[in-house]
Amino acid sequence: MYTPLAELMRPQSFDDIIGQTHLIGENKPLSLLLYNKPQSIILWGPPGVGKTTIANILTKSWDCQSVSLSAIFSGIKEIKEALEFATNSTKELFNKQTVIFVDEIHRFNKIQQDAFLHHMEDGRIILIGATTENPSFELNRAILSRVQTYVLNKLSEDELGNLLNVIIDKHSDDSGVSSHSDNDKLIIEPDAKNVLLTYSAGDARRLINLIETIRSANISHVTLQILKNIIPNSLVPFDKNKEEFYNHISALHKSIRGSDHDAALYWFTKMVAGGADVLYIGRRLLKVAYEDIGLADMNAPNYVLNAIQTYERLGSPEGELALANCIIYLAITPKSNSGYLAYNKVMECVKNNVSYEVPLHLRNAPTKLMKELEYGREYKYAHDFVNHYVPNENYMPDNFKKQQFYTPSNQGLEQRIKERINFLRELDKEVDKK
Repeated sequence: MYTPLAELMRPQSFDDIIGQTHLIGENKPLSLLLYNKPQSIILWGPPGVGKTTIANILTKSWDCQSVSLSAIFSGIKEIKEALEFATNSTKELFNKQTVIFVDEIHRFNKIQQDAFLHHMEDGRIILIGATTENPSFELNRAILSRVQTYVLNKLSEDELGNLLNVIIDKHSDDSGVSSHSDNDKLIIEPDAKNVLLTYSAGDARRLINLIETIRSANISHVTLQILKNIIPNSLVPFDKNKEEFYNHISALHKSIRGSDHDAALYWFTKMVAGGADVLYIGRRLLKVAYEDIGLADMNAPNYVLNAIQTYERLGSPEGELALANCIIYLAITPKSNSGYLAYNKVMECVKNNVSYEVPLHLRNAPTKLMKELEYGREYKYAHDFVNHYVPNENYMPDNFKKQQFYTPSNQGLEQRIKERINFLRELDKEVDKK
């Protein structure tokens, strides 16, 4: 029977695991679990970093029964069967607990997740869940409160390089990676190796599968050109619907805010190559234009809207160039969040204070009765005054302690706005002196 290389290479002990040194090793949390009381845990990390392997090693080290479920293929029926097995094991084997390992546990809905709670509470089961998605978003709070979450990292290129050496040098005969002949041993040229490790993107399983593809094609000497022929032209490790999407959109936003046009362009292109909704990106750029550029460059929102409209008319891929140009513009243009901060200050003020009435002189007076009630009386029409400004006029509610919400920066257009505000304040002071 054919056994995939990834399965043949699966470590049988923590000593054989490459990577995750923050969790595995002397006095590290997962290693301590080997000898301590079994504990329900969630293993969160990207594909190919050892979640299933760690779960298997822990389960074997504990004196427990075990059941494995895949949330992709299992439903409430399979969950009930596993829980029934755990109940029977507890009765028949003198309170022997059952470890239930659930791969891709985030795919279970709320009802399916809740099914484990009672059995976790009374100690009949130990739950080990593996997930590639952020547990904070995907798992019920009741589950999270009963487990310890451990975060697994992508393997570094050095760690992947160590794994590659293990595959070639230590396991070649047993795994079939290379033949028994030294002349037929797998050789990978340095530039091809660099591409191979970069392409694996921290995923041990992807690296192993690529090696298996190479050897199944009877290739023993791998050059860069051969590797390019084997590897697909584009395979961007990017999930357009889950947490990774929001990580990328955050990186794009912060790169623009930080005025790094190259980084911003990189994150945008990576998202597009990964299949992200380009119009969603456009909407986020509009938010950037108002939140981070604001009054420093009032043309920024129009630039974004024009780019979005261009994309809608041209479609992909031509329309994406409009957004790419827009991103470069947003990154290099002057920035200010003064308007954003002012709005938040005013909102907080309105929420935390009483509802003041509009002063009489600012009220509209379209009827005779309203005029008799002095609506609009003593209102001063700004255009009748020099500089079209009424010095020291009050436009705030009566008895409202005046405060400054908006403070312009010295960036772009806001420098001129700042100069205008200072000019008006000087007019106020002149009237005060008189």
